[in-house]
Amino acid sequence: MKLAVDAMGGDRAPAEVVRGVCEALEFLQDDTIVLVGREPDIMEHLAGSNGWQGRIEILHADEVIGMGDSPINSIRQKKDSSLNRLVELGATGQADAVISAGNTGAYVAACQLGMRTLPGVLRPGIAVAIPRPQGVSVVADVGANVACRPQHLYQYAVMASVYYEKLFHKKNPRVGLISVGEEASKGNQLVREAYELCQADSAMNFLGNIEGRDIFSGSCEVMICEGFVGNVLLKVVESLVGNLMDTVQSLAQKQIPEAAAGLVPITREIQSSYDYSLYGGAPLLGLQGLSIKCHGSSGSQAITNAIRTARNLAYDHLNEQIVERLNR
Repeated sequence: MKLAVDAMGGDRAPAEVVRGVCEALEFLQDDTIVLVGREPDIMEHLAGSNGWQGRIEILHADEVIGMGDSPINSIRQKKDSSLNRLVELGATGQADAVISAGNTGAYVAACQLGMRTLPGVLRPGIAVAIPRPQGVSVVADVGANVACRPQHLYQYAVMASVYYEKLFHKKNPRVGLISVGEEASKGNQLVREAYELCQADSAMNFLGNIEGRDIFSGSCEVMICEGFVGNVLLKVVESLVGNLMDTVQSLAQKQIPEAAAGLVPITREIQSSYDYSLYGGAPLLGLQGLSIKCHGSSGSQAITNAIRTARNLAYDHLNEQIVERLNR
């Protein structure tokens, strides 16, 4: 297996990316990692590491697409960027999976243009694992497609179900369609028509509509929505736990100062249980290559776990299973 990583992508690149790659070597056996980016910068951070020779390859790319760059303009104008070179590896089959924490819009656009979609897939979608009190749910799409048709949502339900099965080794996950009410008649035309498509698929464990209050309830394992809704949902979830724990700690310091210190390990444990970095990144489902998008602020742990997830999904033949399920 050969896995390619964008060394220059993300707020903490290249230091944290290179560190995460080196840490991933502990569980990689015969697999190889290709670090794509400015070679001098990469070598600077590899200098203090041992055991990477012969296991990490470097593909030099002179340009970098910044987090604030225009997605379409940047991938067209910066041909020799680490992100473009990374996607080329996936598109040409030189890498079994590609991973980046860089500019999301540019990464998704480059993947869509370069890697194309799987047979039968209309639009790719990003699927994110969201921890909850009694498990983990997967939400798709969270930003790849903000102009959905009902068929897109139906295919996200199929693809995210397959992804959940591979990620957590649990068959037949329950699927819910995010709407403004549980009744089949609720929601806009997009949601109502997608409801009918999902309900008509007897192979899908479709529960029907779910509401925002069901995100953490555990009522279903797979939650489906258009990219605009999913991205807003994801950003709310990311900030919710941290803000809530900060509030608890602040109130404890004011009202029960002697107990505040004892709450620190508890609040940290709660925050860590909702940590996105446990799963590393989110796959862009529906592409002919395997593509993982990490959070822009990913540290070394998130990069390491993204590599682990990419490797496992590649060995589990995720894309072949998606095509088979859609055809069936």
